[in-house]
Amino acid sequence: MALSAMLPMASTPEQMVVHTAEWALLIVIVFGVFAFDLLSHVRKPHEPSMKESASYLALYCFLACVLGTYLWWRHGSTFGLEYFSVWGVEYSLSLDNIFVFIIIMGAFDVPKKLQQKVLFWGIVIALVLRFVFILLGKVIVSSLAWSFFIFGAFLLVTALSQIREGLRGEEDEDTSIADNFLVRIARNVFHVAEDYHGDKQVVKLQGKHHVTPLFLCIIAIGGIDLMFALDSIPASFGFTTEPFIIFAANAFALMGLRQMFFLVEGLLEKLVYLHFGLAAILGFIGLKLIFEAAHHYGYAEGFFSFNSLQSLLVIVVIVVITVISSFIASRVKSRKNALPDREQ
Repeated sequence: MALSAMLPMASTPEQMVVHTAEWALLIVIVFGVFAFDLLSHVRKPHEPSMKESASYLALYCFLACVLGTYLWWRHGSTFGLEYFSVWGVEYSLSLDNIFVFIIIMGAFDVPKKLQQKVLFWGIVIALVLRFVFILLGKVIVSSLAWSFFIFGAFLLVTALSQIREGLRGEEDEDTSIADNFLVRIARNVFHVAEDYHGDKQVVKLQGKHHVTPLFLCIIAIGGIDLMFALDSIPASFGFTTEPFIIFAANAFALMGLRQMFFLVEGLLEKLVYLHFGLAAILGFIGLKLIFEAAHHYGYAEGFFSFNSLQSLLVIVVIVVITVISSFIASRVKSRKNALPDREQ
């Protein structure tokens, strides 16, 4: 029997009709991918090679594109474009996550071979938290149309903070972010071992159970992603209000986050305009949300509005400009530093 015959009436351009079987299949795929990750290579502590990271990242991107193609075919081009837009935005914003993850790893002095496990469980925590945020966001935007004004304003404020970070230049590594509220709670509730004990998160010392620094680092990364979700989830609602699309795009973006960490860890310092690029993305989405809310209340009649394809193209252009300009600036700086100091 054809898949289309098993599902109910397809979505209309105005409303996405998601069958329970599609939700179930998505959850099974996400759970299956994370289980495969854990059993195949995360369980055994090791530092992944560039080839391994690139291969798995390519696989997860392929799976994400397969899902996007299915949504396009089954539910129409509008929802397909919304999915790819949210997925692309989440990948772009994840670069900032990676920068903070590097700081947290350094603060806890995590051995290279254990970093995969820390990232894996941190991402699992992040996915659960984001799912809760997505459901809450859906309830809010469904009952309160003016909430888009709040989401938009919040993203504009976040964009300004990114600009300030960019103008500050090279950032001092603020290791205080590794001691967020979840870590402080864990320190107060559990006995904490001073040293790592392999890849164990809990050990028994002097007759008492202790959590290891590995456990605290996982909690720190999960807690910091809770803060990042305050940006990324409203940004997702800037493209769609469909929880299925937002969750699917976030899940597939998070799948590749661990591999991206090992691939771009050494390249982040070359992305000198990263904060400005993120500010442009967040600012664009913030304004988009505000104008959509204004249109809803009849305050912005006659103003141009971006459709899904145009919004996706704007994000792509911002990312391309950010990457190219950053590498050009880094190359120019490297050449200047290579020149002999004639004043000496």
